[in-house]
Amino acid sequence: MSLANTKTAYGAVTRSLHWLTALGILIMIPLGWIAHLSPWATEAELATKAQLFSVHKTIGVTLFFLALLRILWALSQPKPAPLHPERKAENIAAETVHWLLYMALVIVPLSGWIEHAATEGFAPILWPFGQDLPFVPKSDSVAETAASVHFLSQWLLVASLVLHIAGALKHVVIDRDGTLARMLKGASAGTPSAGHRVFRPLLLALAAWAALIGGGAAAGLFASEEAPEAPKLEAAQSDWQVTEGTLGISLVQMGKEIEGSFADWTAEIAFEPRETPGKAGDVTVQIAIPTLTLGSVSKQALGADFFAAEDYPTATFQAEILRAETGYEAEGTLTLKGAEVPVTLPFELTLDGDTASMTGSTTLDRRDYAIGGSMADPAQLSFEVQVTVALTATRG
Repeated sequence: MSLANTKTAYGAVTRSLHWLTALGILIMIPLGWIAHLSPWATEAELATKAQLFSVHKTIGVTLFFLALLRILWALSQPKPAPLHPERKAENIAAETVHWLLYMALVIVPLSGWIEHAATEGFAPILWPFGQDLPFVPKSDSVAETAASVHFLSQWLLVASLVLHIAGALKHVVIDRDGTLARMLKGASAGTPSAGHRVFRPLLLALAAWAALIGGGAAAGLFASEEAPEAPKLEAAQSDWQVTEGTLGISLVQMGKEIEGSFADWTAEIAFEPRETPGKAGDVTVQIAIPTLTLGSVSKQALGADFFAAEDYPTATFQAEILRAETGYEAEGTLTLKGAEVPVTLPFELTLDGDTASMTGSTTLDRRDYAIGGSMADPAQLSFEVQVTVALTATRG
């Protein structure tokens, strides 16, 4: 049994790669749709959904490397001669479908991998080599673009797969030739010829991909899904004006830390430094909840069972600024999702004339605000949510 191809037969390596790829596709495609359509309203359903996606992603990455190996091997091997060289149009169509399949077997898993690497949390790839990709930043826009390519390209993969199978069946049922036998058991068939050109099929395959991606862009499939409309926060009438700052949160989902932040918030600050313990001022912070980004679960986080951004678009933290024995702290109430809960935020303060810089953090319990009520298992979604604040303000 020859490992390499000949001019009339496929070798054992080519046939093994072909059938391993076919098996992977037949598992990956239905598994992806089952994972996509499976519910996640309860802890058990979410755990099942995450596991399905993890297996789907792991098979996808495996197929990506298998496809690269298959393409490299194919480029190094002679391609067995077509059994019907006189059927030029049919041969060009078959070769075009082969190129479509090769491209799909790279683009479909790679786009899914890029989407995964650009986000944080939920359904890791089941391997020890990490979840990131070089040159792929953590970015919602990158993830959304990759997701759109993944969605579109899977349909071209399905279409080219159907055409490929239909062609194989035609050779068996209608032509009754040795095409399938060559791939099943390495049978020799056909007459060696001077070769055939691949440029036209390659160009046709590239044109099909360009039409697919261009059509998706024209249809708006690359547009970001709209979040709940964010309220317009009024400018704070403050003794201290915030010139730059971040308001972030972090939590643990499925054993992995996820970090996010609110893009729009204001702070009304009245503050006078003091050296002894006591009240040093007041602060009121308004937060536009729909401006939260939280990796791959941003949409889920804004939903009714979590922040309920449509019904509760703002949160407010009103507090006194107190000088404590070891520094400062803001002690007050956080109003979020209709709940009012006492919160203390310790922070470090650096003063340089009329410029103040502060960093602080505190831990909230999401259950106090009825956030993620269906997620009662902290192993799936931590009860503790770390809130971090960093800002620079000038007296004005």
